[in-house]
Amino acid sequence: MASARIYLDNNATMPLRPQARRAMIDALDTGGNASSVCEEGRLARQMIEKARRQVARLVNAAPAEVIFSSCGTEANNQVIFSAVTNGTKHILVSAVEHPAVLNVARASGAEVHVLAVDGDGRVQPATLSTALEELDAAKAPSPVLVSIMLANNETGILQPVAELARITHAHGGLFHTDAVQGAGKLALDMPALGVDFLSLSAHKIGGPQGSGALITAPLAKIEPLILGGGQERSRRAGTENLSGIVGFGAAAQVAHEELQDMSRIKGLRDLLEDKIQALDSSITIRGKNVERLDNTSFFATPGIRAETLVIALDLDGIAISAGSACSSGKAGTSYVPVAMGYDETAAASMIRVSFGWQNSHDDVERFIEGYGAAVKRMRGQNSAGSAAQED
Repeated sequence: MASARIYLDNNATMPLRPQARRAMIDALDTGGNASSVCEEGRLARQMIEKARRQVARLVNAAPAEVIFSSCGTEANNQVIFSAVTNGTKHILVSAVEHPAVLNVARASGAEVHVLAVDGDGRVQPATLSTALEELDAAKAPSPVLVSIMLANNETGILQPVAELARITHAHGGLFHTDAVQGAGKLALDMPALGVDFLSLSAHKIGGPQGSGALITAPLAKIEPLILGGGQERSRRAGTENLSGIVGFGAAAQVAHEELQDMSRIKGLRDLLEDKIQALDSSITIRGKNVERLDNTSFFATPGIRAETLVIALDLDGIAISAGSACSSGKAGTSYVPVAMGYDETAAASMIRVSFGWQNSHDDVERFIEGYGAAVKRMRGQNSAGSAAQED
């Protein structure tokens, strides 16, 4: 009998939590439009407001500061286009931002400044300070917008967001962080981070796809991206996705309550990395010596292209990835390791293994077995091919 599949691609999408599934079914059974005053409408409104409190608690924000959206990408769009509407002419982003920020910034009409990262993929505070000082000296219109992600989706490496936000505010700018990958894996405190805007996505924490949120600081001004009715306090028009929002809320509650489980997940990741390096001491774990997500391992297998290894493991029933899910189907190497200073060959061999709430010790053992066999087979094929060419 074939072995059950092992899912280790949780940074792309985390499996739906049972609690979220049950909450969504209840919402679907309830029906009703939250803008209606009838009993069904009032019940739908109660369910949405409960979810708003649950999501707010996940990041220690006030419920009134939560704007539900269709996804993290929409939340990022709203921040960037709102800033431009309100006069922003310059947007600063890191070289390793998600396309949901990079591509939106480039399409916004503002001038985009890409901040270099160090070998660990982090924006150094001095780099941001210098860029802002240059804009100040050039008398650039205020406010500028700085958008730097909390945790990188490929490497798991954390940015010093609180310090970067402090520097930005000292120069009169606004700060946004895409916290999609950090939520549910880190204890988030929006006031402590000091950011003006923070984006979330339900399916990264075990909620449903198609639901996200933008969290605003109490005095932060935000313009609607979608116009129409007065939903979300006129900040995001359109009938609310009741089941998606309720599922998001349930997942947020469980993720917050189970933050302590990240120590178990970190143990799984560390075990996997120890076993990988025991198989091949030439493998270097990227970001191992800096702050990173407890669930994410990013490394290269020398001499083997990542896409080939991902396909081989998939055929063996093991799901991992070679970078951002939002870049799937595109030829070429991920820009993230290249921005970190790795050459094209090294960058093309990097894979990501990411754990979730459902993973266990057995999944690590199964991965090591499949990974070891795949690498041995591929290196044997490479050796045979080289020998044939010499003959």
